[in-house]
Amino acid sequence: MVKTIEKMEGLIYLEDGTVFKGTGFGARRTAVGELVFNTSMTGYQEILTDPSYKGQIINMTYPLIGNYGISDVDNESQDIHAFGLVIRDLCDMPSNSMCVKTLDQWLREHHVPGVFGVDSRQITKRIRKNGTVKCLISTEGISLSRARELCEQGSLRDDWMKDVGVSEKVVLEPLSAAANEEPASVAAAPAAYNVAVMDFGVKGSILTCLRKRGCRLTVYPYGTSAEEILAGKPDGIFLTNGPGNPEEATDAIKAVRNIIAKSDIPMFGVCMGHQILALALGGKTYKLKYGHRGGNHGVYDKDTKRSYITAQNHGYAVQHESIILKGMEVTHLNLNDGTVEGMEHRDLPIFSTQFHPEASPGANDSGYLFDKFISLMKEENQNA
Repeated sequence: MVKTIEKMEGLIYLEDGTVFKGTGFGARRTAVGELVFNTSMTGYQEILTDPSYKGQIINMTYPLIGNYGISDVDNESQDIHAFGLVIRDLCDMPSNSMCVKTLDQWLREHHVPGVFGVDSRQITKRIRKNGTVKCLISTEGISLSRARELCEQGSLRDDWMKDVGVSEKVVLEPLSAAANEEPASVAAAPAAYNVAVMDFGVKGSILTCLRKRGCRLTVYPYGTSAEEILAGKPDGIFLTNGPGNPEEATDAIKAVRNIIAKSDIPMFGVCMGHQILALALGGKTYKLKYGHRGGNHGVYDKDTKRSYITAQNHGYAVQHESIILKGMEVTHLNLNDGTVEGMEHRDLPIFSTQFHPEASPGANDSGYLFDKFISLMKEENQNA
C-alpha cells in the first residue's frame, strides 16, 4: 500500500505576489482557486470530498496530515472537489486498519495537486489579516513569472452550486437502524416521511442522517421549479449545503420563495440552504473576511441555552437585522464573532442552521436538529 512520494517542486503563489515554496505531492498539476484555511485536526478526507469546497485551495492549520490514510467509507461524495491541498507535514506511512491508500496516492488518482513543507500557520495568519485570496498551486515546476501570469488569468466562480449537485432526480430509500446502512425493507422500516431535497452540493452524511430517521428522499437538481417539487407531495423540504455566493443561486431563491408562498410544508436548511432561505424571505447575506471552516466552532443555542461545538464550512453569513424584519427569529449565535448560526420563522414550520448538524465534533452534538425537522413533519401530518 505504501508508495514512495514522487518529489516535485511545490509552489503556492498568492495574487498579491506572496510566494511559498515547498514539496509537491499528489498530481503533477497547476490550479487556481480561492485560498482558505481549515482548523480541523482530522477529517481531511471528508473535507476534500465536500462539494462545498469546489473551487477552493485548502490550507490545513493542523501540521500533520495523512497519518491515518484514506478509507473506503469516509467520502462525502464520489469526487475531490477542492482544487488543491496545502499542509505542513505529510505522512506517507499511515496507520489505520481501514486505510486502503495514502493521501498522496488518492490525490494523484483524482488529479489534485498538493504542497507540503510550507509554514501553514503563517499562511493562515495572512488569510486572517488580509482575507481569502486568489491563489495558484503548482507541482509542475513552473517559473514565478509564469505563476504570476496564470494567477492573473485565473478567475474565481461564485456559482458552483449550480454544477456540483445531481444532474437528474434521484430517489433514496430509508436506511435501517443497522450500521450496515443497507436500504431497509418496507416491513422493517417503512418510509415515515417523503422529503424533497434541493441539492446545491449535498454531503453524503446529511442524506444518511435523514434516511436513518425513516425519510424517503427525492433529491432534485439545481434549477428544479417549485411546481415540480410540490407536485411530488413532500412532507418536508430540505435545503442543502453547497459552494459559492448564495446570491448567485437566483433560480433556487425563486423556487424556495414560491414554495413558501404556496404551502406550509416544513422546511429545514443547512449552510448554503440557510443562506438561500434567508434571501428567499427577503433577507440579506454578506461575505465574511475569511469564513468559518473547521470542526471546533462554538455555537450558542438560545432555545436550549446550551453551547455546542460545531463543524462549519462557509464564507458567507446572514445579516442579522435583515431577517428579523422578515418574520425570522435568530436561534443560534457564533460564540467567536456573534454571527447568525441559526434562525426560525415566527409563524411557519421553517428553520435553518449555518453550521453542519450531521457532523459530530464535540461532546454535545447537534443532531437533535434533524429530530426537530422530523417532529415538524409529524405535527403537520397530524394537523392535516
